[in-house]
Amino acid sequence: MTEELALQLIKSIGEDPGREGLRDTPKRVAKAWAHLTQGYAQSPSEILGKAIFSEKCDQMIIVKDIEVYSMCEHHMLPFFGKCHIGYISRGRVYGVSKLARLVDCFSRRLQLQERLTRQIAEALIEPIDAEGVGVVVEAQHLCMMMRGVSKQNSVMVTSAMLGSFREEPETRAEFLKLIG
Repeated sequence: MTEELALQLIKSIGEDPGREGLRDTPKRVAKAWAHLTQGYAQSPSEILGKAIFSEKCDQMIIVKDIEVYSMCEHHMLPFFGKCHIGYISRGRVYGVSKLARLVDCFSRRLQLQERLTRQIAEALIEPIDAEGVGVVVEAQHLCMMMRGVSKQNSVMVTSAMLGSFREEPETRAEFLKLIG
């Protein structure tokens, strides 16, 4: 969003963009939107490619409670929550911070939670030829909390299971148990 668009928005709701509290708001809004949508300028493969390491490992690796902050594409209101990622390596592992960066890359776009969950899982399986990947996102949506049905305590949960996480019930059950 540009400063001009933010200025037009302020005017369109009947506010005075010249009053003290709003004078710098268009600049702040433009800067905030640049941050909230920075994922469009990021490449998932570049993020992950910088931190793939050979390691004799064929067990489940899990990172829980990665914070998610995104914007619903239907109302352009925030949704926020946690992402849990699990994968089974075939001799190659990711640097743990890159998993959080990948979540940010996809969440810093206008999103649907369902798509966000799938995009994270699909980005993870191929670069290391993982045996399987599981991703679960739990989020609260301000479009449900602030407007419309006004449900304050609802949490949406989405999952994407690929490879052994999808094909083997025991693997899926272990992952779901470990993320709690």
